[in-house]
Amino acid sequence: MPRTIGFLVFPDFQLLDATGPIATFEIAARFSPGAYRLVFLSRDGGMVASSSGMAVATTALADAPPLDTLIVSGGDGVHGPAICEATLAYVRDTAKKARRVASVCSGTYILAQAGLLDGKRATTHWSRTKDIQKRYPAIKLEPDRIFVQDGMIWSSAGITAGIDLSLALIGADEGEPVARRVAQQLVVYHRRPGGQSQFSALIDLKAGRFDSVMAWARENLAEALSVEQLADRAAMSPRNFARLFAAETGVTPAKAVERLRVEAARALLDSQPLQVEDVALETGFGDPERMRRAFIRAFGQPPQSLRRTAKAG
Repeated sequence: MPRTIGFLVFPDFQLLDATGPIATFEIAARFSPGAYRLVFLSRDGGMVASSSGMAVATTALADAPPLDTLIVSGGDGVHGPAICEATLAYVRDTAKKARRVASVCSGTYILAQAGLLDGKRATTHWSRTKDIQKRYPAIKLEPDRIFVQDGMIWSSAGITAGIDLSLALIGADEGEPVARRVAQQLVVYHRRPGGQSQFSALIDLKAGRFDSVMAWARENLAEALSVEQLADRAAMSPRNFARLFAAETGVTPAKAVERLRVEAARALLDSQPLQVEDVALETGFGDPERMRRAFIRAFGQPPQSLRRTAKAG
C-alpha cells in the first residue's frame, strides 16, 4: 500500500515550503512505484493562494484521507492557522494516528501551538528563532540545524531545508540509494545531514552593525582573528565588542569565526585538490584536528567524509 503524504497549506503559505517537499516525494514515487500517494490539504479545501500569488488545489481537512505523514508548510500566513482551532484539532488528531508529523520553516508555529513540540527538540528558520523561543519556552529549540527529528516529530529550517527533510524521510522509508537518486534528479548539491548548521544565513544576515567586521574576517581567515583583533576593527573595546556582538548575532565572536572558517574550508575541499592539512592552514585552523572537530560540530561529519560524499554526488 502506498504511504499517503499530506501537505497542509493555508492562505499566504510559502510556495517552496510546499512544492519543494512535494517535488521530492513525487520524484521518489517514480523510482519506487507505489511508494507514495500525495494529497494537498487546507482547512476549507479548494484553491489556496501562496504568498507569491500562485495557488494550489486542495482537499478540505474534513475530507482528508488517513495519512502516513503530515507535512505542514510555513509562510507569512502561518499565524492564522496557528490560532485556528479547526486546523489545530486536525493536526493533533493526525499526530495520534499518523506515523509522523513534520513542519517546514515557520510551520513550526502550528505544531507548537498544537502542543506537539512541548518538551521536544525542534528547529525553524533562523529569523523566527527568538519569537518561537519567547512564545513556546517548553520547546528545546535547536536554531542552528537544517532539520531535527524527535521521535515521530520532524521539523526543518527555512525554505529549501524542506527538501533536505524530505530526502531524509524518503531515505528512512525507501533506503539511502533511492534518496540519493532523488537528490541527483533534483540537482541538489548533496543531501545535507540534519546537523548541518544554518550558519551562512546566521552570519550573513544577522551581523547587522558588524557586517564590515565579518567581511574583513572572511577575507583574512589565516589571521588569528582574536576578539581583540575584531574589536579593533570595530573601534570598540574587546569586552564591549564581545557583549554587543553576541547580543546582535546570537553567537560569540569565536563561534562566528569558526563558522566562517568551516564554510571556507568546505568550499576548498569541494573545489580544490588540496590536502586536508593545507586547507586547515589556509583557512586559519592551523591544526587539522581542530578543523575536524569544527566540521563535526557544524556538519556532523569530518572533512574527509564530506569530501567523499561530494565526489560520490
